[in-house]
Amino acid sequence: MTDTKRAVSDAVLELDDLSVSYTVRGRDLPVLSDVNLKIARGEAYGLVGESGSGKSTVALALQRVLPPNGRISGGHVRVAGKDVMELGATALRQMRSKDVAMVFQDPGKALNPSLTVGRQMAEVFEVLGASRAEAKERGEAMLGRVRISDPARVMASFPHELSGGMQQRVVIAMALAKDPALLILDEPTTGLDATIEAEVLDLVDTLRQEFGASILFISHNLAAVASLCSRVGVLYAGKLVEEGPARELFADPRHPYTAGLLRCLPRAGFKGGAALDNIPGFPPVPGSIRQGCVFAPRCGLVEERCRVDAPPLYDVGAGRGSRCHFHDRVDELPRMSEVPPVNTPERGPNVEPVLRLESLSKTYDLPGNRHVYALRDVSLTLAPGETLGLVGESGSGKSTLANVVLGLVEHDKGGRIALDGTEIAASVHDRPREAVKAIQIVFQNPDSALNRAHTVKHLIGRAVERLAGISGKARDSQVKKLLEAVRLTPRQLPAKPRQLSGGMKQRVAVARAFAADPRVIVCDEPTSALDVSVQSAILNLLTELQAERQVSYILISHDLGVVRHLSDRIAVMYLGRLMEIGPAMSVLKGPHHPYTEALLSAAPTVTGERGERIRLEGQIPSPVDPPSGCVFNTRCPRKFGPVCETEEPPLASDEFGHAIRCHLPREKLGRGREAERAAPQESLSS
Repeated sequence: MTDTKRAVSDAVLELDDLSVSYTVRGRDLPVLSDVNLKIARGEAYGLVGESGSGKSTVALALQRVLPPNGRISGGHVRVAGKDVMELGATALRQMRSKDVAMVFQDPGKALNPSLTVGRQMAEVFEVLGASRAEAKERGEAMLGRVRISDPARVMASFPHELSGGMQQRVVIAMALAKDPALLILDEPTTGLDATIEAEVLDLVDTLRQEFGASILFISHNLAAVASLCSRVGVLYAGKLVEEGPARELFADPRHPYTAGLLRCLPRAGFKGGAALDNIPGFPPVPGSIRQGCVFAPRCGLVEERCRVDAPPLYDVGAGRGSRCHFHDRVDELPRMSEVPPVNTPERGPNVEPVLRLESLSKTYDLPGNRHVYALRDVSLTLAPGETLGLVGESGSGKSTLANVVLGLVEHDKGGRIALDGTEIAASVHDRPREAVKAIQIVFQNPDSALNRAHTVKHLIGRAVERLAGISGKARDSQVKKLLEAVRLTPRQLPAKPRQLSGGMKQRVAVARAFAADPRVIVCDEPTSALDVSVQSAILNLLTELQAERQVSYILISHDLGVVRHLSDRIAVMYLGRLMEIGPAMSVLKGPHHPYTEALLSAAPTVTGERGERIRLEGQIPSPVDPPSGCVFNTRCPRKFGPVCETEEPPLASDEFGHAIRCHLPREKLGRGREAERAAPQESLSS
């Protein structure tokens, strides 16, 4: 293989030595440098790499929609055989309207909130020349093709009336309506639950085969890429550093950067195992490395040759290429980080939980004497220094429970929250100062959580002063200690959030949460928006701080790998109910509730291999009118009789504290299904 030629027949997308520059303060900064890739008709190609590597710039350049200060500085782009650089204004509009379609990360922002789905769907066909009546008919038919069960209802709905997964299906339907040659997916599953993510990926793959469209899948979710794509390219600092078949590349990486990304992933281990590895340092500023290998400053195999000679794309066999002088030595790459062993505190029946929740419910009243049952009779405990993972689909009640614990939402009468054995008020406004200090939160998006107008010093210092009651020089000293605890330096003190990377901003958010020396921290999707390299650093940081300070975490996440890596115990929620709770190993290895089993089967793996996926039919029922009996019975693939519809099962626990809410006996649940398959004549109701 060479940098410029690789045999891919009938290519829909061809990038030949593509280079892109941005002009900043009068200087041209190279963002992409001599990128070569081809995507065949009907092929799914994944493009991975950290933020700033140039992934989204590729998508913008091939459509010629770069920002005003960006330009294609070299090479060629061909879409469906057309040289994009040579197209005039009319031909370029036709190419964008017919040949290329793009699905963005957030479907809520891609859809107009003031127009019905039907009006937006019809508009796509009207642009293509259909009459208004024909456009409406074709739009409804298109929604049916993306497996929406009631297209007429969805056509009449506004975007906010649909779930995130349904919104993404609508956006995909709009993208495929024009039968494009190339479909670009830019982080399309980042904010979705595991079940919805699996459905969307399966849908895209089915439609790829049905429509014959080629797919460029841009993502930092390596497992999602592995499950959908046949080939993968790895971008770093604007260069394609490795390329090849997805399974082979992820199983046996031949570039230190790819290997580093894979080492950052939480694999099958449980809490207390080896720390996640890190890639040291940060991606370089565009144009800052003009000689040698762009990855040399962060590489564990670097030698003097790497700093002087830029490596070509070496042919490493089996249709694979690696831009590394030592591609045959990647297995020798040393570990880059170590985390001290976790100091597990004493636990048992005689140890007072730091947090006890008893019979918590939350009901919202609606007009017409209707009620939303957001939380229903949830009881659980949290031990000192323990992490409780909270999982379940959107709408299951995870965030409501977190808000109730924080006192931001008041629970119904009859419930009780106790902190270190003392009952505390339902509202944060009625709680004593010490109770407010004791329970803090780290939000999913640091950009929304941190005031962009203030410096890091002010953001952390304000928390220290207001929560810990420390002022003056003592406050400044405490701010520096917190900064050191989250592995930042005094150089970041005068910086504002916009001047920090995503990982740095989340570290500032963590430091602010620890400012009051809390007993409990709610971690609400703390790493879902981060690159895997930054995610591993934040997860290691949370582990270290927990070991040092014996703080307890309530971890909300749809990433089961993250939950497995951090959690001592796991609670599974559905429609406001606690369906399962127990030690992490027991819950994940089984026996487990049918809902837990479905969540686990939906989680993609970086190998691209997944067992039989359990498909949950339909949407989560409305909390306004929850099903009678077991709340999961309307979607449960293990439902076996009228008892599921008429009687709610108890949350029955075994001697190890593993409780499951299901009418089926434990030997029939989860891993016990192998025995069931071996004896299919046995009745489920026996």
